[in-house]
Amino acid sequence: MTVPAQDSARTGRGRLVLIGLFVLFFGSALGAGMLRFSGWMPAGLKNHGELLQPPVDLRQHPPQLAGGGHYAWEPEARTWRILAVAPAAGCGADCAQVLEQLDKVWRLFGHKADHVDVLWLGAPPPDAERLRVLHVLQDDAALRGALPRSADPAGIPLYVVDPNGFVILRYRPGTDPGHLRTDVARLLKLR
Repeated sequence: MTVPAQDSARTGRGRLVLIGLFVLFFGSALGAGMLRFSGWMPAGLKNHGELLQPPVDLRQHPPQLAGGGHYAWEPEARTWRILAVAPAAGCGADCAQVLEQLDKVWRLFGHKADHVDVLWLGAPPPDAERLRVLHVLQDDAALRGALPRSADPAGIPLYVVDPNGFVILRYRPGTDPGHLRTDVARLLKLR
């Protein structure tokens, strides 16, 4: 029994379509697996700050407010913190500039700003009392020592602290405040 030429061409086309679908499905899965295991990540999913591995546990060093009293972590409130560490020797214009940037970042959170506290470790600049969101902490050597590279000669490092009191991100001095805002805004969505 002979197969007509038309059926043979149709069978060949069917095989090519089947092979094409196979390559399309398994090829994309193979490509995605290669990207995943090579460490590649889309730019929109990368954080701008340095991810601290392991996170630093600040629950062992409970901060005290400069005006007296204790700053409680209160994990059930789901409040994220931005911690600025001023140089122990004091600072001038750099502190005022960082404080202004932190105030702007905090305001840009809009209705979610109530879920972000800005903490300042060390002596604040003279006009710091105008910011109602700022919590000035007493300078504590143990707290400074717990933070990685807090005595940065380049300026004021910033840290992101989760609601439980773990430091998860560090930003080097002079970091673009927009990067800090982007990362914290992404974290606020986890509420």
